[in-house]
Amino acid sequence: MPRPSLDHDASARSPRAETTVEGPLSSALLEALPDAIVAVDHKGTIVQVNSQALELFGYDRGELVAQKVELLVPENYRGQHRQHRENYADAPKTRRMGAELDLYGRRRNGSEFPVEISLSPISTQEGAFVLSAIRDISDRKRIAEELRRANEELHRRTAEQLGEYRAKLASIIDSSEDAILSKDLNGIITSWNRGAENIYGYTAEEIVGKHISLLTPPDRPDEISEILKKIARGESTDHYESVRVTKDGRHLNVSISVSPLRDTAGKIIGASVIARDITRQKRAEGQLRQAQKMEAIGRLAGGVAHDFNNVLAIINACREFLRDRIDPATDASVYVDNIKKATERGALLTKQLLAFSRTSAVQPRVLDLNERLKDISKLLRSLMGDDVEILVSSKSPTAVVEADPGQLDQIVINLAVNARDAMPRGGKFILETGTVRFDEAFADRNQIMPPGKYVQLAASDTGFGMDEATMSRIFEPFFTTKEVGKGTGLGLATVYGIVKQSAGHILVYSEPGHGTTFKIYLPNADHKLETRANTEPETVGPKREGTTILLVEDDEIMRGLTRQLLQEHGYTVFEANDGKSALEWVQSYSGPIDLVLTDVVMRRMSGPEFVDHLNALRPAVKVVYMSGYTGELMAEREVLQRGITLLEKPFTRSALLNTIHTALG
Repeated sequence: MPRPSLDHDASARSPRAETTVEGPLSSALLEALPDAIVAVDHKGTIVQVNSQALELFGYDRGELVAQKVELLVPENYRGQHRQHRENYADAPKTRRMGAELDLYGRRRNGSEFPVEISLSPISTQEGAFVLSAIRDISDRKRIAEELRRANEELHRRTAEQLGEYRAKLASIIDSSEDAILSKDLNGIITSWNRGAENIYGYTAEEIVGKHISLLTPPDRPDEISEILKKIARGESTDHYESVRVTKDGRHLNVSISVSPLRDTAGKIIGASVIARDITRQKRAEGQLRQAQKMEAIGRLAGGVAHDFNNVLAIINACREFLRDRIDPATDASVYVDNIKKATERGALLTKQLLAFSRTSAVQPRVLDLNERLKDISKLLRSLMGDDVEILVSSKSPTAVVEADPGQLDQIVINLAVNARDAMPRGGKFILETGTVRFDEAFADRNQIMPPGKYVQLAASDTGFGMDEATMSRIFEPFFTTKEVGKGTGLGLATVYGIVKQSAGHILVYSEPGHGTTFKIYLPNADHKLETRANTEPETVGPKREGTTILLVEDDEIMRGLTRQLLQEHGYTVFEANDGKSALEWVQSYSGPIDLVLTDVVMRRMSGPEFVDHLNALRPAVKVVYMSGYTGELMAEREVLQRGITLLEKPFTRSALLNTIHTALG
């Protein structure tokens, strides 16, 4: 990957003035952090940065995103950094990077500077990322260096010179925003700067002479004694994260560095402590993780669960009134109990709506998707509105998968919300299930999923549809075509993540003005049921040497693969890349045509339009349509008449040949 040029004048840019670009994480939260934030994927590629990172390193956002993170590392450390990054990916956890090492960053202009880096693994629906919080510790290094020099000067400077350095050190220490203090080997505080006063709330007069444990919460009784033991051994503690208590009782997350203090003879007499308040950073990291889990329920829980709970509350209150007014021994009490059970079931349903925000782990189980859709479709009717007709169709008696029920609900709801936004004037939302078997030949040609039996869930709408440019980005987190403030861009990214997490695959078919179909394939799990029927292998009809087929398909790769399948079965195949070209060929060809296999939606002339012209020229020719849309959607949009033979993409070799064989009769 080429590196960006370093010849531009970095001072001419203002990174904070750039437009925020959405990535897999919440930009608002990243921008709220005081530190430079760089998010990278498992390959070490930068996927998102905040404005503080741009200002710290001197880059524009476009120069960093999609580059390797080693771009920000000095050249002589890059090989070592790459190895450390790969080791971290094997066992990710929140920690300081290189706690005992001196770390450096590299700016765009080639200058290097000391840094402190915190690493936090972040899991999203798209995958795992590492969030790096980078701080410029040049000031801290400068202070530490001044402290070191001052200790050296203690051995050789005169009292006058020593006084000057003490005054200088006091000024440096007191001006720091970090808490800088010292303590003796017994833990008694001996000095306290203004930064410590601002962070902990105690003045120097209040705290000097008190034990350092005053700042430690009760649940960490051994922490101070362990640090003091290390100091007595001459050991330092760098960037240790802990919790401290302020004067008013608040608990703060702090990053602490502790170093031994020595007298003029080199004897350890105490410790110097530098502490930084990282409470905001920790809080923002937690919010960042939770934000991903809350996106799916923003619209649903707010609009449905609140009203539903109000209705349940009214029903339950009425039940209480009835219970107090009837004799428990009469038959009428049974009806009151039934009302109670019904409200409890309703409350459970509301909990299902709110379950999307929970932090619990995925819990897959074997279930029938057909039965699951019956339950979730009840929620969809209130979500979609009265102007959207919801159709649910099952092409097989069972559709058994192994998946998390809540995640399956989330897939359907997110697709429904997406469809609803594509149909502002109403329309139809169609859910279809079925089972399909992909053989090895299909898997080799398509390279999208291994061979085997799958359960297909197709979700179709009669909305606007999408062009190719939009379809190429719909699964990107935070990508949205909606107006600002009306979409998070996480709905389809969440669907994609859940499908992949369930070992499934998702395909999309759409054309502007022709609606959209999402097809989700999940591994069939009926073999995990205690009782299951034996399935017979699929067979294909006999070869038909000398039978002529006209293949009309605008996708060149799809056309070539389909032609090869037909020719291998003995068919003579002519081909055209759209309806208009096919019509011109028919008008000039005088030989026999037994069947036309045509795509539905094509440029210049659609499949149905071509067939209308074909029927006038050769009414006896058989016709089979093929499309990435489902048959239900084609019929509902009146693109095809009901009863017309439609081969749904993607299709297997056996499905293609058996459909052709049946159509020829």
